Amino acid sequence: MNIQLDVHTIFNKEFRTALRGYDKEDVDEFLDLIIQDYDAFNQRIEQLEREVAQLKQYASKQSERPQPSPANYDILRRLAHLENHVFGDKLNGNE
Repeated sequence: MNIQLDVHTIFNKEFRTALRGYDKEDVDEFLDLIIQDYDAFNQRIEQLEREVAQLKQYASKQSERPQPSPANYDILRRLAHLENHVFGDKLNGNE
């Protein structure tokens, strides 16, 4: 992204005057609005960059955590099935 303007460039820009040129006060007021917007955009960009950095750090920590293995789930399912088969009605309270 090639940004060519910033708050200081806009503020310091000098325009030549011509015989039938624009009203200087109108131009100055409009440039002031542009400067305010640029400043707000820059603050928002900085905030979003901080959030992205925090989220990347969080994602990195999450990927370092041990993930439950699908094999563990399969073992627990098989064990429950085996207990039900071996003990049958005793597990359900019917003796």
